[in-house]
Amino acid sequence: MEASGKFFAFLILLLLLPVARASPEKVDVGLYLLDISKYDIRTGEFTADFYLDFKCSENCSPEGFEFMNGRATTSDLAINNSNEKFYRIQGTFGSRVNMTNYPFDMQTVQIILEDKLKTKDQLIYLALANESGMDDHKNFPGWEIKNWTVAVDGHYYPPYDETYSRYTFSIDIERVILSALLKTFVPLFFIILIALASMFLSPNEMGFRITIGGSTLVTTVLLHLNMLSEIPPTPYLTFTDKFMFANYSILLLCFLVNIAVQELKMRGRKKEVETVQRYTELSVLLVPFVYVLLFYLLL
Repeated sequence: MEASGKFFAFLILLLLLPVARASPEKVDVGLYLLDISKYDIRTGEFTADFYLDFKCSENCSPEGFEFMNGRATTSDLAINNSNEKFYRIQGTFGSRVNMTNYPFDMQTVQIILEDKLKTKDQLIYLALANESGMDDHKNFPGWEIKNWTVAVDGHYYPPYDETYSRYTFSIDIERVILSALLKTFVPLFFIILIALASMFLSPNEMGFRITIGGSTLVTTVLLHLNMLSEIPPTPYLTFTDKFMFANYSILLLCFLVNIAVQELKMRGRKKEVETVQRYTELSVLLVPFVYVLLFYLLL
């Protein structure tokens, strides 16, 4: 009886002991980008062509991965060993866009992957930095690729109370400044130059001055609308928006000065007309410095 009691006590003790969890699989992940293209700033979508390498110190099964911000259009398995899976993948992905400094904006495009079924308790990704990077012969028109980084963290899903290991390959890109200047600010420069040059006309040509001022204001609005059609709607003002509002203010001020001069002329107050005209011409000469200050404050 005493032996039986000890046996049952031992069984109860085993049941009360916590069950040791199996250690999670540790998978090294390397991503080597071959090419990136077709970046759409309105949606944040882009296409990427890259190698994806999974390595383990022992037998593992990392092939159940999925991309969290896109889909693979082609996936070719080149190496299929018990401790390594090597893919050539082409796909379409999407990332958030930040248009605050448009058209001098920098964006971050990402390729994000997780396992479909295995939580962080079952599988952990590790960044294989020495086998990650970008090819030197990649072509990305309109953008300059500045840097790339890899990161691994845990992504928690509150509805399921589960955390999955997440691998993120990030690429920092910057819009080509020369292209931004030629497409956005050179046309605007000539529009404003025409409006300001009209202020040097004689007050006797006030009809022409008012016509030019009104035409340039309308043209500036149309140019701004064309710029807005190339970017997604944003709940904040971009650099271009702020700069264009400053231009509206300058053009509106020129328009109001012309009306004021016309009113003084109609009342026969020639001395005041000459005074306003003199100060107007001096003010126009200060406008380039105003633009330099605007770039410094708004960027």
